[in-house]
Amino acid sequence: MRGSVYTFKIPQVEGGATVSIKVIWSQKLLYHEGQFSLNVPFSFPAFVNPVGKKISKREKILLNVSSGVGKEILCKSTSHALKELRREVGKMGFLYDAEVLTWSSADFSFSYNVYSKDLFGGVLLQSPLLRDIDDRQMFCFYLFPGNNQSMKAFRKEVIFIIDISRSMKGGPFESAKNGLLSSLQKLNPEDSFNIIAFNVETYLFSSVMEQATEEAIIEATRWLNDKLTADGGTNILVPLKQAIKLLAETTNSIPVIFLITDGAVEDERDICNFVKGYLTSGGSISLRISTFGIGTYCNHHFLRMLAQIGRGHFDTAYDADSVDFRMQKLFTTASSIILADITVDALEHLDSLELLPFCIPDLSRGSPLIVSGRYSGNFPDPVKISGTLADMRKFTIDLKAQKTKDLPFDRVVGRRQIDLLTANAWLSGSKELEQKVAKMSIQTGFPSEYTLMVLHQTLKDEKAPETILIQDVCTCLTPKYSSFLNYWKNSSIFCFLSSLYTTSRKASPFELQM
Repeated sequence: MRGSVYTFKIPQVEGGATVSIKVIWSQKLLYHEGQFSLNVPFSFPAFVNPVGKKISKREKILLNVSSGVGKEILCKSTSHALKELRREVGKMGFLYDAEVLTWSSADFSFSYNVYSKDLFGGVLLQSPLLRDIDDRQMFCFYLFPGNNQSMKAFRKEVIFIIDISRSMKGGPFESAKNGLLSSLQKLNPEDSFNIIAFNVETYLFSSVMEQATEEAIIEATRWLNDKLTADGGTNILVPLKQAIKLLAETTNSIPVIFLITDGAVEDERDICNFVKGYLTSGGSISLRISTFGIGTYCNHHFLRMLAQIGRGHFDTAYDADSVDFRMQKLFTTASSIILADITVDALEHLDSLELLPFCIPDLSRGSPLIVSGRYSGNFPDPVKISGTLADMRKFTIDLKAQKTKDLPFDRVVGRRQIDLLTANAWLSGSKELEQKVAKMSIQTGFPSEYTLMVLHQTLKDEKAPETILIQDVCTCLTPKYSSFLNYWKNSSIFCFLSSLYTTSRKASPFELQM
């Protein structure tokens, strides 16, 4: 976990006092070949242990697993001695409780399997929360690839579009190049590939698609190492059009564009609208676009939106050390498609529907497929899911719909929905969508671009302040702080956390409101 480091001062702490700290956060589970794994930082440096007399300390971990899947789950590994408290279909509970002389020196890790030989899935339905900003019903449907090795992945034609502008010089370019070369090694001999490098100019590895033979990959490696240097500006639209033209005649395979960049360009909305128009005007309906951002300066909203339009995947790496690993992971997911052009018949007969992402992605061997949203009307049961297999046969599966109360929908899908809606708001310029994201951020406690975090002093029994949106906050603040807030609100590099503000000035302990 490499995020920003937050510090928080607790004033007037006297010797011998007990300070209790509660931290709440959300993180994704890693998935690999049917196994989910969780890793939580739980190692403490030696200097946090008091010097001198050994004092007994207590470590306690309470772990509740609710898979949301109506199948038996199997614990595979754990870093600490967990005692099983309960077990039922799709759920488990564990406890670790120990007296120790020194704090833990190992992170907490846990993994479990949801085993099934064949592809399987389900549909979860839930009523809106109390005081929900949207009174429509919530749904989430999922598909797991299973462990059936006879279900082949599509043959693919891949074009890597790699940024070689001046900002990529040094570590970013070397890391991206290593990630690209590692991804080439994952191609099968029947696949084909090409590479387009770009700054303000474009450079093609080959004028035609090349079979992924050992000789061709060696030649591509030599070309990347000897012929390319990072320099100049950035133009994404031209190489993207070249890649689409090269893949226009693809048949019986999945054409994949894999864009790698660390920069931002002025015509990003034009690029999204161009790709959207191409895919809806009789172009190659099977084209897939996945995007990978490096660092904090590239427009993540643009890259996420482009991947959403192209039924692909998006990821980012904020530091050079993680580029290679995250690129390979993204490429594995984007290129191991086993079920394409997925449709859900139930969605066609609802009174209203909000689907996120709005284009249903493919199911890959390396990752489960999860789509969520809101609806009004009668959700049918069972739900028929259809798609196309690698041998071009049609595939259909009926998924059982079940209502659930104990699964925290807002925590499971909230972060993802906020990111997708923010990308949609960026492209459309919709103030209504921005307002919706802000309200979702307040409701769920997840950070968003249109909300901020404010520290507020309260008395112990004081009524909690009302929540208001950013524009209302700006009018309440003094001119000095209002100008500061507007500067950050309009800046391209910022992170707002929560939207709570009050004008109370009563002296009291600090309370962090989320």
